Amino acid sequence: MTDAEWAVVRPLLPVPAWLRGRGGQPEAYCHRAMLDAVRYLVDNGIKWRAMPADFPPWDRVYAFFRRWCDRALVKEFHDRLRTRVREEWGRDAEPTAGVIDSQSVRADAVVGSDSRGFDGGKLVNGRKRHVVVDTLGLLLGVMVTAADTGDRAAAQVLLRQVADADHRLELVWADGGYTGNLVEH
Repeated sequence: MTDAEWAVVRPLLPVPAWLRGRGGQPEAYCHRAMLDAVRYLVDNGIKWRAMPADFPPWDRVYAFFRRWCDRALVKEFHDRLRTRVREEWGRDAEPTAGVIDSQSVRADAVVGSDSRGFDGGKLVNGRKRHVVVDTLGLLLGVMVTAADTGDRAAAQVLLRQVADADHRLELVWADGGYTGNLVEH
């Protein structure tokens, strides 16, 4: 992460409990190093144990990531970044319009058959990712299903999750795969 990126990211990070006087020990590694390590892992698609020696030990990075996931801090951080980007673009902090779509992705043979399916329209045996983004393309919700899950059924669940996250979308654009009872929903 460059110094300029860190200057933007740092104030948006959740404040550790020990800095707020709630007890606990100071963390052994800087958040910048931990975020760099997680970004490297995601960008390169490596295994946790393959983390280069330039980063903190893989098990510490993994513990940091798990703690953030378990406490929904990854989502909180993402939402803060999205709000900041929207405001910099002169938009309201919360979007009122979005786009929903899905993409079928082939799954490797090691992916369990219980979490994959066959998308007859795309002739793909694998999984399907469903996403809702705002009009800037910033992520509001994501869900992964077996590829044989219909777009309309997944959209009802995903749009409910987006609404439960306090996103008040008034308009959602979708392609023809979302016709029928989803429009009424």
